[in-house]
Amino acid sequence: MTATMENQTPLHRQLGLTDDELEAITQVLDSRAPNDLELAMFSVMWSEHCSYKSSRQYLKTFPTQGEHVLVGPGEGAGVIDIGDDMALAIRIESHNHPSAVEPYQGAATGVGGIIRDIFSMGARPIACLDSLRFGNLDDARTRYLTEGVVSGISGYGNAVGVPTIGGEVIFDKCYKGNPLVNVMALGVLPKSRLTLAKASGDGNLAVLLGSATGRDGIGGASVLASAGFDETSETKRPSVQVGDPFTEKKLIEACLELLESGLAVGVQDLGAAGISCATSETAAAGSMGIDVDIAKIHLRETGMTPAEIMISESQERMLAIVTPQNLDAVLGLAKKWEIDASVIGKVNNSQRFRIFRDGFDSEILADVPVGALGDGPEYNRPNIRDTQLDDRQKVDTNNILAEKFSNTKNFNNETLKVLAQPTIASKAWIYSQYDHQLFLQTVVKPGADASLIRVHGAKAGVGITVDGKGRWCALDPYHGAVAIAIEAIANLSCVGVVPKALVNNLNFGNPEHPEVMNTFSEVVRGTSDVCLASSTPVVGGNVSFYNESNGVNIDPTPVFGVVGTRESIEGKIPGVAFNEDDVLVLVEPMSAKSSGSGHVTLAGSELATMFDLRDGMAPVLDINSSLKTCDAIRKVSYDGVISAVHDISDGGLVTCLAEMSCASSIGFDVAIESNSETTLALFGEGPARFVIGVHQDDLAKVMKEFSDPAISATVIGRAGNDRCKIAHDSDLAVDLEVSEIKEIWSSALSQAIHQ
Repeated sequence: MTATMENQTPLHRQLGLTDDELEAITQVLDSRAPNDLELAMFSVMWSEHCSYKSSRQYLKTFPTQGEHVLVGPGEGAGVIDIGDDMALAIRIESHNHPSAVEPYQGAATGVGGIIRDIFSMGARPIACLDSLRFGNLDDARTRYLTEGVVSGISGYGNAVGVPTIGGEVIFDKCYKGNPLVNVMALGVLPKSRLTLAKASGDGNLAVLLGSATGRDGIGGASVLASAGFDETSETKRPSVQVGDPFTEKKLIEACLELLESGLAVGVQDLGAAGISCATSETAAAGSMGIDVDIAKIHLRETGMTPAEIMISESQERMLAIVTPQNLDAVLGLAKKWEIDASVIGKVNNSQRFRIFRDGFDSEILADVPVGALGDGPEYNRPNIRDTQLDDRQKVDTNNILAEKFSNTKNFNNETLKVLAQPTIASKAWIYSQYDHQLFLQTVVKPGADASLIRVHGAKAGVGITVDGKGRWCALDPYHGAVAIAIEAIANLSCVGVVPKALVNNLNFGNPEHPEVMNTFSEVVRGTSDVCLASSTPVVGGNVSFYNESNGVNIDPTPVFGVVGTRESIEGKIPGVAFNEDDVLVLVEPMSAKSSGSGHVTLAGSELATMFDLRDGMAPVLDINSSLKTCDAIRKVSYDGVISAVHDISDGGLVTCLAEMSCASSIGFDVAIESNSETTLALFGEGPARFVIGVHQDDLAKVMKEFSDPAISATVIGRAGNDRCKIAHDSDLAVDLEVSEIKEIWSSALSQAIHQ
């Protein structure tokens, strides 16, 4: 587009607003056309990222209630009761588009933003997890993005003093032009310190705390996340925010002291849409009005326009609503922690959001109803099932791979190739860059099925996991979402944790495509069914649309962060590593053993992806039997009667056993009898399936825990020696040395990154 053509484009379109949205804004303003400042604020607040205008009707259907839920969706973070008068704040967010433009700062500011959501509730941030998606590592730009994102997460998280204790990383060609960077954070607080983002009290003051406002991040998260990517995306680099973790650390301590001392009526972080969002939303939440004096906002650049100031997404800023009587104490606290503080506004009963040039008797630059910015349009976009999905699901991927290997008896090469896939290989190269021992409360470290931390002041331990497999949802969005949610619960079961709450990051393509909205609605339906069956309410989340590159959508990728509690962290907690002479038992839902049930499949599997086979049907689970199996595993894990446990996920049974072997440096001798072809038996994927290691003396006791007819438990072999052997229907399908498996699995990712 030429400069002349750009100048001819109406301003509202340049800002991403449609003609209908401009008309709606005009009606909100009583038939008055918005001025440029008002238009800029509406453009960011009514963006897809901020307003959820395409997804709200579906998000309302999530189950959000539970006896332990203190705060559900709609606040800075969800909050649940974990006992002993303690609470846990949970939040997940995406920084996909900023990370694609500038990977280090995009990822770093994603971490910073999610941490501010946590301490805005009065919680001390204690952990982060990251869920990352990149293209294949044979592409140089993908390697650059991967290294930059990982460096951004570690650089910010380590410096700010919040440990990164887990996560997942998946490599797939659909993410080549549009990587996904989803960050989950949690914090703890005494229930008495819980604070909501509300501005109340006529005459109370709005105090801006933290970094000065600059031009970095103008339209950053709100605009970048509300449009697709193309070859011009590099020009958006100036829109990415710049993070300062040392200021954020001081801001954490200052805000927690502020709330502990009872000096704030309400607190909100400044994220997408900046001051426009924080001031208008807090006032609307308190059914009040607010006046903002733009001249009082501390800046780090000269010549900034009012629009730039109000929509800047500069990082490390918080808004506190305080009484005039407490102002001196608040300013003194800011001085103590060496952070800037400015009184930028005043709460009133006007029900208006007004911006003044310099003082409250000066020129009014903007004047809108206080709730108007937050009440964006709600669209019922066309929702049509992809016409190609039925044909894709009819493809028998299991049979294609069975025929491909029909003359193969030994699968050593295929086993090593699967273990060398970046999605499967050890992620130690990544998590070794993260300081996961800050606060010294990480009990189960990165690399396990789920992370486990102790919480000072509470008896219960807290388990956390993040999971999301877009390949499954690309095959069937409903069953794919069910499988991902069950996978997350299964991971928590391995550390003896009962799920208590779920937060979701829903990463999808262009919502203006009817098939994208159909996959979105089906994912929400599948997620809700598992949450209802498992009594796991949804307490928050984020929707990221327009994840497309040059018109090609990513696979629909819901990422579920699930947290839960373990009654106590005392006693034995089984890990992935088994012991010499442990009996190995395969535990799975009885439905998974039924031939043709579809619970275990090669469709969407790592083996299929290696051969670019991207069709077939996602795993089809019986939700109740899957949950019963997870609960039985949770019980034996908590009781400490097993030595080891690992869920069967990416790469299938052979990968599960190989990872247990790598963790323990011990081999195994396993025999599988089934009606399945060898490829399906070894590499088939489907959640709620586990391998446990148990001492012979405890075997009978453990097997009694799996007596429910919905659960199958089969002794498949023993751990021991230095070779990894798997026989299938009397054929020795795998026979490898532990050292060979360990070398491939542990080094493959680093080698792929640095090729």
